[in-house]
Amino acid sequence: PHPAVTLWHVSNELGCHNALCYCDVSAAAFRRWLQLRYVTIEGLNDAWGTSFWSQRYGAWAEVLPPRDTLSAGNPAHQLDFARFSSDELLDFYRAETTIIRSASAKPVTTNFMVTAHIRTQDYWQWAPEMDIIANDHYLDNRLDHPASELAFAADATRGLANGAPWMLMETSTSAVSWQPRNVAKVPGELLRNVAAHVARGADAVCFFQWRASRQGAEKFHSALLPHSGTDSKIWRETLAVGRMLSNLEPVAGSRVEASVALVFSWQSWWAAEGPSQPSGDVRYLDQVHRAYEALRSTGVTVDIVPAGARYDDYAIVVVPCLYLLSDEEATTIAGYVSGGGTAIVTFFSGVVDEHDRIRVDPTGAAHPGAFSEMLGVWTEEYFPLIPDQRVTLSTGATGSLWSEVARPTTASVVSTFVDGPVAGHPAVLSNRYGAGRAVYIATALDAPSFAALMSGVVADSPVTLPGLPVGVERVVRVGGGTRFTFVINHTVADVTINGSGTELITAAAVDGQWIIPAGSVRVLSEELT
Repeated sequence: PHPAVTLWHVSNELGCHNALCYCDVSAAAFRRWLQLRYVTIEGLNDAWGTSFWSQRYGAWAEVLPPRDTLSAGNPAHQLDFARFSSDELLDFYRAETTIIRSASAKPVTTNFMVTAHIRTQDYWQWAPEMDIIANDHYLDNRLDHPASELAFAADATRGLANGAPWMLMETSTSAVSWQPRNVAKVPGELLRNVAAHVARGADAVCFFQWRASRQGAEKFHSALLPHSGTDSKIWRETLAVGRMLSNLEPVAGSRVEASVALVFSWQSWWAAEGPSQPSGDVRYLDQVHRAYEALRSTGVTVDIVPAGARYDDYAIVVVPCLYLLSDEEATTIAGYVSGGGTAIVTFFSGVVDEHDRIRVDPTGAAHPGAFSEMLGVWTEEYFPLIPDQRVTLSTGATGSLWSEVARPTTASVVSTFVDGPVAGHPAVLSNRYGAGRAVYIATALDAPSFAALMSGVVADSPVTLPGLPVGVERVVRVGGGTRFTFVINHTVADVTINGSGTELITAAAVDGQWIIPAGSVRVLSEELT
């Protein structure tokens, strides 16, 4: 290859607009994928539960993609089609990389889309195939907390990189062009966005696009050089970003410190939002973001990890709405708690196995199936709430979206529902399991209530809280005998914290009081002893 080539980028945003195909060619490929997975047609019938509604298949040729149907489709059928579609796109990537690697030893990657509106690839399966993990991320102003979603996406990308540094292959200097209202970034926001990605492990930052287009579908998409030229906010802030990244060069190669993990699963996302669920209002990623924002409000840094990961290095593991998981993955989480860890599990978790089959133990107790023993509770019946309905808990907290009749076995009741369809029943429970503790939350707590509960659990753990105001982020990267402390001040007030070392962005010496001005970013470099 040309000596200037340092990295191969395969295709672009694989699956962004064409992840699912239902044609006859895809149907044949789907059947081949199923045959490899289940071997026999009887194995398929068992996994999909096709005895229900007389859906049994007599031959592979009868199996089609989950096309339009007069009634609800088979959830297991739809789940496997989502898995197949992700795998087929990954096979396309593998085919391209095989050709590249036959002629070049340079690293190969493609750009992931770990973001709020793309869910069609199981990137936990893709990550091992990448020489470098790369992600595209744009602020989504349709969300209530776009800066929090940015932080989650960056933490999740680092999780896919197994904690190693990663690459932000695309982001924007200001507005995008594909949202209903394409909101421009206010002064200082671009710098804070870039710093948040770097703080969470990005060692390279690239932008779409260099010069703003004058024609085409993305002519109003921001760029490094905008339509308004160099006498503009965007251009001046672009130069400021360049200066900041140059000053942060010593950070490259270091790794982020985190003592709390959040379990995230694309496959559980697919299954939880399948047909005929107790409530169509329960959106998996919304619940993940709720839990993440509650953690973020305490000031802790969070690793995003897959189900079945190694959790021993974490003081707390949060499991939001993990509807689907395998026996092995459930055993791993239970083993972590019994060994002395703390887990927080929210409603609609542990309900089904990997075939979307309801878990029922020999006693007849079902939900939350995979976690019933660990949590010391089983649920008799779900009572989803209608839109805008709120329930009050005995602690004064409030919830929405969900309630249930939870029956404790070994768990202690922390709070109960005061009103609503299950008034008098437990809402939050805590259970000693082995040497550890598991907390179960049977409703969607409002943001202040969730933050308060999370703060209490964190305070009871070995985790050290930074004690910063809400809206001020502190993330630490460590490498080469140096600690790099990022502080991003999203508020309108200056913040003073303690520290010593060299402030990389301003090149100032710090000894004691360290001031982070309103809306600014500061990074402190300290030698470790």
